[in-house]
Amino acid sequence: MPVKNAHPKAENPHGDATAAEAGVGGAAGGSELAERESRWNHALVGSGLGVWDHNYRLDRKYYSPTWKTIRGMAPDEEVAGDYNAWLQLVHPDDRDFVAHAIERQNAGDPDYQVFQYRERHRDGHWVWIDCRGACVEWDENGVPTRIVGTDVDITARKEAEETLSRLSRRLDLALEISHIGVFEADIENDTVEWDDRLIAIYGLKGAPHQIAADAWAKSLHPDDRERVLGLAGRSVESGSDFQQEYRIIRGDGAERIIRARSAFFVDGNGHRKLIGANWDVTEDVALRNELQRAKDLTEARNRELEAAKESIERLALHDYLTGLPNRRYLDKMLDERSAECRAKSFALAILHIDLDRFKQINDTLGHRAGDAMLQHAANVLRNSVRAADFVARIGGDEFVILCTVDPASKKIGGLAERVIRELRKPVRYEGHDCRFGASIGIAIDSGPKLDAKQTLLDADIALYRAKGLGRNRFEFFSASDRRDIVLAKHLADEILIGLERSEFIPFYQLQFDARTLDVTGIETLARWQHPRRGLMTPDLFLDIAEDLDVVSTIDALILERALADRRAWIKDGLSIPKVSVNVSARRLADPDLGKKLRALKIEPGAIAFELLESISLDDCDALVAANLKKLRKLGIDIQIDDFGTGHASIVSLLRLSPTTLKIDRELIRLLPQSAEQRKLVGSIIDIGRSLNIRVIAEGVETADHIRILEELDCGTLQGYALARPMPAMQIPSFIRAGSWRQGQTTARALQTRLRRALPERAAK
Repeated sequence: MPVKNAHPKAENPHGDATAAEAGVGGAAGGSELAERESRWNHALVGSGLGVWDHNYRLDRKYYSPTWKTIRGMAPDEEVAGDYNAWLQLVHPDDRDFVAHAIERQNAGDPDYQVFQYRERHRDGHWVWIDCRGACVEWDENGVPTRIVGTDVDITARKEAEETLSRLSRRLDLALEISHIGVFEADIENDTVEWDDRLIAIYGLKGAPHQIAADAWAKSLHPDDRERVLGLAGRSVESGSDFQQEYRIIRGDGAERIIRARSAFFVDGNGHRKLIGANWDVTEDVALRNELQRAKDLTEARNRELEAAKESIERLALHDYLTGLPNRRYLDKMLDERSAECRAKSFALAILHIDLDRFKQINDTLGHRAGDAMLQHAANVLRNSVRAADFVARIGGDEFVILCTVDPASKKIGGLAERVIRELRKPVRYEGHDCRFGASIGIAIDSGPKLDAKQTLLDADIALYRAKGLGRNRFEFFSASDRRDIVLAKHLADEILIGLERSEFIPFYQLQFDARTLDVTGIETLARWQHPRRGLMTPDLFLDIAEDLDVVSTIDALILERALADRRAWIKDGLSIPKVSVNVSARRLADPDLGKKLRALKIEPGAIAFELLESISLDDCDALVAANLKKLRKLGIDIQIDDFGTGHASIVSLLRLSPTTLKIDRELIRLLPQSAEQRKLVGSIIDIGRSLNIRVIAEGVETADHIRILEELDCGTLQGYALARPMPAMQIPSFIRAGSWRQGQTTARALQTRLRRALPERAAK
């Protein structure tokens, strides 16, 4: 063990004493001593003891190869460093104790001749060490001058002890949870030891663990005593296991039922013993008896249940509210009707009906009114079909009609029209006229491969299309409907995978000052780098992304990439005054939007959020308004995109106070051909100027657009005439090349010459 002021090792584990012994008795004595020393060294190595010897008088320290191996050192490696350096290798929880123990051991304190601690092994793990040391030499003042000892790696023993302790805790916990009491009986000495749980089970509170041998027999119920004692005696005689269930009278007088199991074993001293477990099963027996009584009662009522079977089956197959067959009955009839149609060459027509505006009745007049409307709808359907047709309510406000028809029949459309017409009629309920309607999807199939369940799915697809086309109508299924649904589902799956693979990337379109053509900003546009279809624009995936509710996720990803690209441009020496990104209506309604944006540490004034004018700016709810306020506090500008095509009012502009309006490209497109269009765009620019709002014109695609917008005093231009959308890596080279300036300079010169030439031609 290293101590204070440690020095390199002494090769002799016994110090100078061994050298002195080598001179006693001449060569024979030296040979004998060497043999003895060799024997002891081999014994020490075999025992795993690491020897250390601290001779303070000679200022020498010795550490055996085994001592070093315990710590991961090479056997011939010298022990370097001082006491404090070694002490840092001791486990932090043991360090103070070890320092104190070494101090007391060096002082010859017998209480510290043996102690245990943890030390870091050379490869980093902790080694448990059992350290034993004693003083073997003292000076004339009684001060220890030499301490010799051994270190043993007891890590495996400690781990075994911990494992045993953990298993013991688990066993004890298992016994505690299961309320099992344990006893151990010494057959030869006629002694029995009970644990606390067993004492509690037998109601012997305060009794010692060493229980009298006859205590158990006395607790047995008088009616069970003879039987149980006889079985126990035979078990002892034969050495067989004992398993019984019997009654006891507890110490408090209560009668309980005990289940007991025990087995014989011979301990390490050769004594024959019996160990067993008891647990109170009074409640289990009561439950078992009750279950048996219930079983007897059930068997007695079997005949009654058989008589009621038909009634129960009908209830199981019908809707309790409307009396119509339910979904379970429908599944059964789908199989029957499809088999019938295949056998008789009929067609199976399925009408899937969904009530329109039913939720509003529930929400305004209550569920009782809704129930009344469902009952009314059920009656309408019953009265609209033939006796052979099948009508079912399959849940909520959805119904299904099955019709077996001739494949050439065209009457199904008439049935759907009749149902819609009848359901649109107002229904009087408690003084209110309740109005609702129905959307119907129809699918018809026939032939030997008729699959009724697939036909039902097809009717559901047709219903989805009917509701999408305006409701209160019916639509027949077509194969293209299924193909569209499958393609949409496939694309939805690819969108989710694309988000996981970071396939959504930003493209950028530069914005320019209308007079100087200097870069004034950049708009971030979402693109999908599809692995098979290439680069996809939002119009190809945005609707499905909205159905999946992942547009906000895409917005967030594009914003993070835009911030990273802006930092890269700045590092590259480019100054982009402002980067604008689109924000969806759902993201504006995110209650955690402010928190998420603060985490991005956006530089104030660097980012603008573009709000589509189609987001109802006049009817912003409280959460959206609060989020817009947070955007301003974070230094994020607000821009109104596609202005002129939505429904933003001047009042909403005043309320929102956006920094920028972007005139929609549809208003810009016809500027060269339409004087009225120029007046309209000029008015928007004047409105922006009067409200101190910057105006950007989108869709600037020709030199005429640039000239007219400059004449109208529009502040900023964006469009293909100046720059197309491009990936982030192309922005620096594009800006440095300045190619947009050359093209516009040439175009402006030509326009100037044309304007000058026109008066000259007129004069001629």
